[in-house]
Amino acid sequence: MFTVLVLTIAILMIAMLYSAVGHAGASGYLAAMAIVSTMPQEEMKAVALTLNIFVGGIGTYHFVRAGHFHWRTFWPFATAAVPMAFVGGLWTLPTSVFNPLIGVVLLYAAVVLALKARALTRPHPPVHTTMPPLPMAMSCGVVLGLLAGLTGTGGGIFLSPLLLIAHWASPQRTAAVTIVFVLVNSLAGLGGVIAEQPSLPATLPIYVLAALAGGLIGSNLGARVLPGHGIRLLLSIVLMIAAVKMFITTAV
Repeated sequence: MFTVLVLTIAILMIAMLYSAVGHAGASGYLAAMAIVSTMPQEEMKAVALTLNIFVGGIGTYHFVRAGHFHWRTFWPFATAAVPMAFVGGLWTLPTSVFNPLIGVVLLYAAVVLALKARALTRPHPPVHTTMPPLPMAMSCGVVLGLLAGLTGTGGGIFLSPLLLIAHWASPQRTAAVTIVFVLVNSLAGLGGVIAEQPSLPATLPIYVLAALAGGLIGSNLGARVLPGHGIRLLLSIVLMIAAVKMFITTAV
């Protein structure tokens, strides 16, 4: 019961912090489960994807309503990613593969957040963006969708830096496209997990309520309590701790 309480509080805080900077939070939920619980792989993926759906739905509503979503940027990636996310959700990897894979994903997410936090402290001139060639966008979608389903993320932590680094979308458009991408991939990935492993944790509704509360608070308040770079640095530290734990549990 103590573990459930700690995890519920962690999910509430993670959803609030992630939604404040335009993310759904899957990597954070995975980090929290890695640190405070011993959930099996299927349950970790199911919980992370479910929470992603609810928090991602809140973010999608806000970004679409604000007019930042761009269909032409979104559909080539999503069309290829969604079926692969379902396939990834179906697969159950050996623990010796899953744990280090999640560790790498969390470490990567920590580095991305730290770099974004650093970038926020420096002024950047506007950058001209161009749409990627259709075959390239769909090829990236295949890889990102498979990773999303395998790891229980949603692919957003991979798509967001790709769009920005390649100059395929502006920061606002990237955030809007990414959150919708996460939502549809999480739905597909969860479908794959449930098809292969229909039982879900009995405590899942509690975690969903915590994520919803955190998502609503974070999306409404934004980064008023902490500056955006401060939130990202805090999340980066949490992800690094969780990544280390995943590597240690693999080695033991």
